[in-house]
Order: sequence, then C-alpha cells, then structure tokens
Amino acid sequence: MAFGTQDETDEVMNEINMTPLVDVMLVLLIIFIITVPVMKHAVNIDLPRATNQPQDIKPETVRLSVDAQGAYFWNERRIEDAALAPMLKAAAARNPQPELHIRGDKAVRYERVAQAMAAAQLAGVRKIGFITEPQS
Repeated sequence: MAFGTQDETDEVMNEINMTPLVDVMLVLLIIFIITVPVMKHAVNIDLPRATNQPQDIKPETVRLSVDAQGAYFWNERRIEDAALAPMLKAAAARNPQPELHIRGDKAVRYERVAQAMAAAQLAGVRKIGFITEPQS
C-alpha cells in the first residue's frame, strides 16, 4: 500500500517556514522590553564626600538637676527659675550643641521636670537625657 507516489516526495519546498522565526523574534522582543528599562533605570545624584578622620570635638554635657523641693541646679550651681530659659537658649546656640542631662529627685513633683523639658525644647536643645540610679 503506497501512500504517495515518487513524484510527490521529490518535490522541493519553495517557501520558508516563518513560524519558528516569528516565535524567536517575539521572544527576543519580550526580553528586550523587560531588560532595557532595568539597564536604563538610574538616578544621577551627587553623593557627599566623607572623610574617615574621627571628630575631635566632643560636645559639652550640661547637668540640670531638680532637687526634692523643686529647685534647679545648673552643673551643681543653684539657679532661679527665670534664669533657666536664657541659660538653655545660650547652650542651644553653642556649636556643637551640648547634651542636656536631667536629674530629678524621686520626691520632686513631675511637673518641675516637665517644665524643664518644655523650656529645653523651646530653647532648641536637641539632645536631652535622663540620669537615674540603678536599683540594687
């Protein structure tokens, strides 16, 4: 049983099969569409220059204490309530700005410590810390 004659199998195809070529071109097009934005995605910025030299200037530490009666002490020197705000403004204006360490007696009303913190914030002091005693 013959499926075809000799003449049918000897014919040469005159056309190129374009389907595989189109498939390859579409795959390449998709690859380029995905990769080109990734390669071109860059933001031009001017990065700051940094040095590896340690900073020699250490900021001064200001100790503000509040005793049990609510009196303020600036570096262990008693000050009046009215003098607190100008002293904090003068400390905030220094460069580098000193750190403010607040020590409050455990018997003092929290209101006095809060007033000192509010005055420091209004004066522009950026670094405020609290000093406490560890429990034994």
